[in-house]
Amino acid sequence: MIDLTIKEEALARTVELARERKIIIPTLAQQKDPSLIPDKIKQQLQDIGLWDFNPTNLFRITWKNQPTESGGNYGGVNYIEIPPEISGIKAKIVAVVGKWFPTGAHKVGAAFGCLVPRLVTGQFDPTSQKAVWPSTGNYCRGGAYDSNLLGCESIAILPEGMSSERFDWLAKVAGETIKTPGSESNVKEIFDKCWELRNSGQDLVIFNQFDELGNYLWHHEVTGHAMGEVLENFMGPSDQFRGAVYTTGSAGTIASGDYLKKQYPGSKIAACEALQCPTLLENGFGAHRIEGIGDKHIPWVHNVKNTDMVISIDDEGPMSLIRLFNTQVGHDYLQRQGVSEEMLNQLDLLGISGVANLLSAIKFAKHYDLGENDVVMTVLTDSMEMYQSRLRELDEERGEFTEQDAVAAYHQHLRGQSTDHMEELTEQGRKRIHNLKYYTWVEQQGKDAEELNAQWDDPEYWTSIPQYGEQIDRLIEQFNERVGLV
Repeated sequence: MIDLTIKEEALARTVELARERKIIIPTLAQQKDPSLIPDKIKQQLQDIGLWDFNPTNLFRITWKNQPTESGGNYGGVNYIEIPPEISGIKAKIVAVVGKWFPTGAHKVGAAFGCLVPRLVTGQFDPTSQKAVWPSTGNYCRGGAYDSNLLGCESIAILPEGMSSERFDWLAKVAGETIKTPGSESNVKEIFDKCWELRNSGQDLVIFNQFDELGNYLWHHEVTGHAMGEVLENFMGPSDQFRGAVYTTGSAGTIASGDYLKKQYPGSKIAACEALQCPTLLENGFGAHRIEGIGDKHIPWVHNVKNTDMVISIDDEGPMSLIRLFNTQVGHDYLQRQGVSEEMLNQLDLLGISGVANLLSAIKFAKHYDLGENDVVMTVLTDSMEMYQSRLRELDEERGEFTEQDAVAAYHQHLRGQSTDHMEELTEQGRKRIHNLKYYTWVEQQGKDAEELNAQWDDPEYWTSIPQYGEQIDRLIEQFNERVGLV
């Protein structure tokens, strides 16, 4: 599970480094509830930009940052409601917003969840070891950012086909950036590079979001809590929460669905992927353009037994809709369809995977014939800040976005979204997907088949992970006390 064995020599060196760099580490409890953060730290944040490389920004790894680029403190969870003028359905779609994390994406939290347990136990020594962050995009950015704040060297690994903004930013932050062949669906090539690094003789630790249960823990405790808080404040007395919808990626964020199911036992979890790479739906393969979600394997941290539905999205939908949502022609057309100026100004909060999540939520609602009192949750993992180059490339490839293009995108991909390429999972369907883990994790990555079976057979396997949260928080508090800056 999550190893919390203390290695005192490395831990002592890490404490000394933290003292020199004036590093205080937030607890998971503080990330869930920033009111617990000391006023001294809140005051310091008044003079710090959201993306600044300042260790105090570790306290901005929360869903509750004020939506401002500099000097903000905390408020409620950042979220938006997608209106029916866009979705074309009666059900309420609510999405938590990732843009207001440092780096502009919520993956900085997943990286924190993987790094900090090893940091406060001495299992990772930032004074001598490099932190390796295998990723299909935002996770390695979050890992490089966290590494920079914590004063350790980092290696970012991601496919060469990702957006240029990611590589430009990493060139300034990561100690080394490694481009692997292919696009976001080429995850095995990333894992192969990890094995090459392991065997290179370098002193390094690989933080693999796809198998690190700290990823699951952080999203269960922090993202799940944030979503639950949104639902508590958003829903009226007649509303009913029906389910949460996620593009899979590393499957860490899906852990928040496990949290929500405990609060709302009748709710469902839908896992979504690109139709061009239908691994969950058809045991399939391929390449696609929904950046950052990864494919062709089932992540070790995915609790498949708790997943109720699989949805595949044609990647043409997100690629057409980012043009509709981010051009003046598109805004003019949407305004004529009744979309408010306030909503138009928020559409850039949806990155490519965020649009895929929106489309998946529409399909989910149509499949279950949801009405105006039904609520569906989803996530906007990042914003268009990382994809301006994609808009330029689409213009070069297809020509300038016209009103005719806007009409087609709106009616085909929003109003015309169908309920095809979906599967409501039976126990047999879940077991089929779960068994796919064997080929990646046992045959290729050396995992234990007994633990794989435990993920399916042992009811305490997944429910025991959140219990590590309090233990990790105690270790963080002890670490901060030794550093002596609180």
